[in-house]
Amino acid sequence: MQDEVMFLDCPAYLDAQGAARCGLPAEVEHRYSMRSSDGPLDSAKIRCPRGHWFNGPLESLIWASPQPRTRPAHAGRLASRSDAR
Repeated sequence: MQDEVMFLDCPAYLDAQGAARCGLPAEVEHRYSMRSSDGPLDSAKIRCPRGHWFNGPLESLIWASPQPRTRPAHAGRLASRSDAR
């Protein structure tokens, strides 16, 4: 039995233009294998804290951002609130 927890960046789009992604950590709830003509595909069901969920091959759930990743703007505000306590 594996006790390993896996997270992916949530691939959900937040706007109609497809410019903003959710990007929150999405927990892999279930991993499974799908059959394909090229052989088995490693697949998963993922869900993020905002409630977005996806099922499919891991390859299609992982997205590459063209720019270096930065902290979300709200992350600094949350950190500063916790420091003020």
